[in-house]
Amino acid sequence: MHTALAHITEQIRAAAAAKTPLRIRGGGSKDFLADQLQGTLLDTTALVGITSYEPSELVITALAGTPLADIGAVLAERGQCLAFEPPHYAFNAPSTSTVGGMVAAGLAGPARACVGGVRDYVLGVHMVNGRAEHLQFGGTVIKNVAGYDVSRLMAGSWGMLGVITQVSLKVLPIAPSEATLRFHMDEAQMLHQLNTWAGQPLPLNASSWVHERSGQEQRSGQERPSGQERPSETAQLGGASQGTLYLRLRGAAAAVEAAQQRLCHEAGGQRVDSPATRADWSAARDLRLPWFSEGFARGDDLWRINVPATTAPLLLGDTMVDWLGAQRWVWAPASDVQAAQRIRQVAAQANGNATLFVAANVVDTWTTSRFHAINAPLDRIHRQLKAEFDPAGIFNPGRVPWFA
Repeated sequence: MHTALAHITEQIRAAAAAKTPLRIRGGGSKDFLADQLQGTLLDTTALVGITSYEPSELVITALAGTPLADIGAVLAERGQCLAFEPPHYAFNAPSTSTVGGMVAAGLAGPARACVGGVRDYVLGVHMVNGRAEHLQFGGTVIKNVAGYDVSRLMAGSWGMLGVITQVSLKVLPIAPSEATLRFHMDEAQMLHQLNTWAGQPLPLNASSWVHERSGQEQRSGQERPSGQERPSETAQLGGASQGTLYLRLRGAAAAVEAAQQRLCHEAGGQRVDSPATRADWSAARDLRLPWFSEGFARGDDLWRINVPATTAPLLLGDTMVDWLGAQRWVWAPASDVQAAQRIRQVAAQANGNATLFVAANVVDTWTTSRFHAINAPLDRIHRQLKAEFDPAGIFNPGRVPWFA
């Protein structure tokens, strides 16, 4: 047995016997997104290494503590990638994101609406449960259909069910062609247009819309998708205002070329490819665009709202929209309970949910969770799963309201 894995197993066994809470942590890049962080640290960063990579089979297997940057570099050498673009949150430091944390968080980047999320690419998982038992779910091939699909259950479980020790992932070839298009339109027009295009055979891959700065673009020599503009007063008050939509196409060269010509002709768009443009999609993925940076500098709270893509403008103020309309980012005054209640109410009315994604105050006095409440039947299922995988309740207590 791997020495690090043996140490983790013994730590879990001792904690279960004493009913001592454990805080599972890889690189810690998502520590900011939690109701509470408590318990003795269980560090997975010693579980490092790619154990198997079969480019012809489109499958890579790595230990949980392996940095995402290492995975990306190895895949890029063979012209492949993680198509769902997992975030590498770093803010003011180098990224420390790990493959185990990626699966546990279940977060995906700009291409999520078009290519699927983390759980769609998880083929197999090795884990240690709350009884210190080593479990294996799924496999290392794409056409694996044996048994219950527990491996995908681990995506988004936030370490509440056990310690992920190894993951097998489906990878995809890097698209042969890519184009970024820019359109000027208000939020309602943007949502209508995206939903129209989404129903057509177009090589859509990602979108990002943001209010323009004082109704006009103000740029400094580089084309930047999403987030370069500061919102106007009208936008901050929740009214309609002009904005800029950036749309990324990926696929066969002929399909991308035909689509960009057609869409630009139909909606008055412009192709804006450049190295800066491509870099900004990664910045959007990691919350590093100026739109995010300005909000952090103001000391506001960042909310993430997930709603059906066809949902009309929410009119909540300073907004950025991606995932073809299914994800809305909103700034609100820090620790403003009334603003939080309104955001959650509006999200619920739209059959969606709202998460206080980045709180300005690290230590807050809120009495409600950062996360949107789930319904009673789903809550019951989560608690039953928690009792089965972690009967002593030692893993990540209080991190998220479900599995609690």
